[in-house]
Amino acid sequence: MICFPNAKINLGLFVTEKRADGYHNLETVFFPVKISDALEIIPAEATSISTHGLAVAGDTQQNLVWKAWELLKKDFPEQLNPVQIQLLKNIPMGAGMGGGSADGAFMLELLNQFFRLDLSKAQLAAYALQLGSDCPFFIYNEPCFAGGRGELLQPITLDLSDYTIQIICPEVHISTATAFSNIQPKQAAFDLQGLSELPVEDWKKQVFNDFEGPVFKAHPELAEIKEQLYAQGAIYAAMSGTGSTIYGIFKKGQQAIISLAVPFTSFVC
Repeated sequence: MICFPNAKINLGLFVTEKRADGYHNLETVFFPVKISDALEIIPAEATSISTHGLAVAGDTQQNLVWKAWELLKKDFPEQLNPVQIQLLKNIPMGAGMGGGSADGAFMLELLNQFFRLDLSKAQLAAYALQLGSDCPFFIYNEPCFAGGRGELLQPITLDLSDYTIQIICPEVHISTATAFSNIQPKQAAFDLQGLSELPVEDWKKQVFNDFEGPVFKAHPELAEIKEQLYAQGAIYAAMSGTGSTIYGIFKKGQQAIISLAVPFTSFVC
């Protein structure tokens, strides 16, 4: 059985509070985009995992796909028989698009279907939260306003099918811990729960990513991408998550030609 875990972008990202547990409360809108990995499981004598495509850093048995297997295997030891796991990576890692989180969440759903565990969306989301704060989003995989650490989800109606989304992924590594350490939490500049009621043409004035200031200061080439997107007709452009992905929303069929000193990948959705 095979599935295709897709990426997301953040439409606005406000860091509102430093929590007692060391995490931060935030407000954002997660929006799914059509950039996907491929994940397959087939029966085997012993469970194993192999990765292909883009390089996956670290021990593959420590990634979220394997951890998803371990979570369900612990609770359903009799139902889950050994499988061979194949993961084809296409979503750039560490880019602010949730590729690893998507893989983990989709693995939970894949195992649920393959072994007929009959877990509900709410149950799968609870397992996904054990993998990471933004993993539950990929269980529902529809535009959502997210609060808390990103796990408190409220579906919103937001249709961008009349636009082209261009996503630029430069080969620039952004440390999430460092990005958060340079943030001063403050009240959200705009209530993103009402994003669908604000015309895309007005987002530039009200919808911001709090991480852009410190990240762009450390990596001016990212600010340059955003400037090029706007210069070539983007209606709205922003960084996703803590970076390094920068995206632009254009009128349908339009996109920018980006020139950059560092290597990058461009996707059009």
